[in-house]
Amino acid sequence: MKAAQGELGRIFVLRLEDGDLLPQCVEEFARDNNVEAGVCALVGGIGSGKMVVGPEDGDAEPITPMLHAITGVAEAAAVGTLFPNERGEPVLHMHAALGREGATATGCIRPGIEVWKIAELVLIEIKGTGMARRLDPNLNAVVLSAE
Repeated sequence: MKAAQGELGRIFVLRLEDGDLLPQCVEEFARDNNVEAGVCALVGGIGSGKMVVGPEDGDAEPITPMLHAITGVAEAAAVGTLFPNERGEPVLHMHAALGREGATATGCIRPGIEVWKIAELVLIEIKGTGMARRLDPNLNAVVLSAE
C-alpha cells in the first residue's frame, strides 16, 4: 500500500451539458482552475463512448483491457480521482455504472464519453498529497504513485 495525507481544498459543482466529453471536460476545468488533485462524483446521462470492463485475462501481465462500446442513452453513477500525470497535467480516473432498462455495464471510462443532456459532477479538491499518475510497465497501466 502507498499512502499520503492531504488537506481539503475548494469544492466545485459542475453542470455538464449535452455533448460534453468525459474525462476531457473535467480535466480542462481542473487545468483552468488550478486543481491539481481531487475526488469526483457524477450522476447524469451518458450517450455514447467506451469503457474498460475488465482485463481479458486476470492472471496475465501486462494487462490487456476489454473495451465495451456504450450504445444508446444510459443513466450514470460514477466516482473518480483526479491526480497529475508525470507532466503535471490533471488526469481523471473514473469508474461508472451505466444502466438502461435493467441492464448495467460497469467499468473505467475512456476518453470520449459523451454526456447526454445533463450530468452533475462534484469535484472536491485535495491539496498536498504529492501523489501522481505514473506508467507501471509491468501492468501496462498508469497507476497512482508517490512522487
